[in-house]
Amino acid sequence: MAAAKSKEKAVREQVFISEADQYIFAQGSHYDIYKKLGAHLSRENGVDGMYFGVWAPNAVKVNVVGSFNGWNEYSHEMRRLGSGGVYGLFIPGVGTGELYKFMITAQDGRKLYKADPFANYAQLRPETASITTDLSDFTWTDKEWLEKRDKKDMNKEPMAIYECHIGSWMKHPDGKEGFYNYREFADRIVEYLKEMKYTHIELMGIAEHPFDGSWGYQVTGYYAPTSRYGTPQDFMYLVNLLHKHKIGVILDWVPAHFAVDAHGLSCFDGGCVFEHPDKRLGEHPDWGTKIFNYGKTEVKNFLIANVLFWMREFHVDGIRVDAVASMLYLDYGKKEGQWVPNEYGGNKNFAAIEFFKHLNSVVHGIAPGFLTIAEESTAWPQVTDQVESGGLGFSFKWNMGWMHDFCEYMKLDPYFRKNDHYAMTFAMSYNSSENYILPLSHDEVVHLKCSMVNKMPGYKVDKYANLRAGYTYMFGHAGKKLLFMGQDFGQEREWSEERELDWYLLGEDLNRGMHEYMKELLHLYNKYPCLYENDNNWDGFEWINPDDADHSVYTFFRKSSTGRNNLLFVLNMTPMCRENYMIGVPKKGKFKLLLNSDEKRFGGNGNEVPTELTSVKEPCNYRDYSITLDLPPYAAMVFVF
Repeated sequence: MAAAKSKEKAVREQVFISEADQYIFAQGSHYDIYKKLGAHLSRENGVDGMYFGVWAPNAVKVNVVGSFNGWNEYSHEMRRLGSGGVYGLFIPGVGTGELYKFMITAQDGRKLYKADPFANYAQLRPETASITTDLSDFTWTDKEWLEKRDKKDMNKEPMAIYECHIGSWMKHPDGKEGFYNYREFADRIVEYLKEMKYTHIELMGIAEHPFDGSWGYQVTGYYAPTSRYGTPQDFMYLVNLLHKHKIGVILDWVPAHFAVDAHGLSCFDGGCVFEHPDKRLGEHPDWGTKIFNYGKTEVKNFLIANVLFWMREFHVDGIRVDAVASMLYLDYGKKEGQWVPNEYGGNKNFAAIEFFKHLNSVVHGIAPGFLTIAEESTAWPQVTDQVESGGLGFSFKWNMGWMHDFCEYMKLDPYFRKNDHYAMTFAMSYNSSENYILPLSHDEVVHLKCSMVNKMPGYKVDKYANLRAGYTYMFGHAGKKLLFMGQDFGQEREWSEERELDWYLLGEDLNRGMHEYMKELLHLYNKYPCLYENDNNWDGFEWINPDDADHSVYTFFRKSSTGRNNLLFVLNMTPMCRENYMIGVPKKGKFKLLLNSDEKRFGGNGNEVPTELTSVKEPCNYRDYSITLDLPPYAAMVFVF
């Protein structure tokens, strides 16, 4: 018996986490740290089991408790491996599917039961334990996709992103919560995205989070796909299937703040481990969350390794980084006395700036085709410039200015649109300053902001006509595209995470017409390179007449690099028919109608537009040639020439 106990003790004391691991982690550059900390299957001295590792620098001691030891607080005490506060323990006989937590004894004597910050699987809320698992237990078949992805310059590729919340996209008709699991969702969403011709899906709320109403923006498990929809392997199935059908996967990623739930990262070992110890730097007063300490090397390592984890272990293609502005500005959302100026007396957070540069340098150095997208709501310069040029290094930035101006203009009664005409043209004046994505996201259809269709003025038929014209403007405008689920068929209610989209609306003529129109628009976008190959410069866009405020008409064209298959956009943003409307064009030739939003099959009035126009040598809009046509009310037309 004594010999057996001695052998078990010897096995437990095997060092899975080396001194080198601890040193590199402390330096902030152990990008595989998730393979060391957490719970990992291991074989020590011929014995199979699980190695547990945790970083708890302020702890007096740490014990592993779980289903395998009857939640005994004292049977499995971890060893402190060095001065950096990393603890480790190998436990023989523990396999996958076991519940566990770290019981941390704080310096004041409190016993804190914490979920594993590096856990790859967690109990379904409201339960809070971590679950042992094995991420190597999946066969990927997307090697070709990943190789091609890293060779692409996405600035020159089409990008039409479908922003989606799995739990409310579609629900089972029976059952308490009705969630589709990742595999069920995969089969349905792939069919939908392929039909519509979206190129990417952006998934909300994938990292584990305790409260559904946070939509995944208050995270407790940065290294675990939420168990609401199944296992980590189920999530792998979803990504793999999307790649099989040539659809990229982007995750919402939340490094700006984290949840304060007792089992999470907050006051992890009784002290401030992940958050800044100064409340003015470590708490968001409006959000009730903690702010990461970006000046702490181990914390930066935790976050950067997390992006690489999702890239390497789950093959995701990009991240949309939430609330970037809240990280860049020390006074974001704070009143006087709630924030601390930097050493020069300003409001720039130098630690966060350095973090972003470090993150983007590492990620793009490893995978050039991996997308990092900043949701940055201010005029911070050089967000998408290379780090070597003084930029933050992001691939793309959400154009929040365009989104705001677009929504405000589209909400106006058409009588008053002439007074705000330049809201729709302003974004092109700064378009070349960044690599932009034009977002109409979930944030625009919640909190009494109305759905997209119900932002529109007029009677119901007018609302849909307005929105068809607005979407055409969006897809013609320079910049990649993002649209939140449901808005492509005219979802009329605001979005709620508690219910599925109103799919029944597809039985209505206007909604079915909107859906068909968006499908046509997305197919058009993918087919014509002029709509995406030169988004961040003036080589791909040219105004014909941005100044016709009196008629609220916009005309412009998108130019291809070959000079062929250019597209002319004509938008009438009022309910008035504009008869014999003359448009200047760059050359003599034929202009073939590709899309008319006023067609009856789209829910329009069916006003006829010539299927082909031939330009004549009559000057207009500072051009030698012109075409003339009647513009139907609230109509958008696209011609190829």
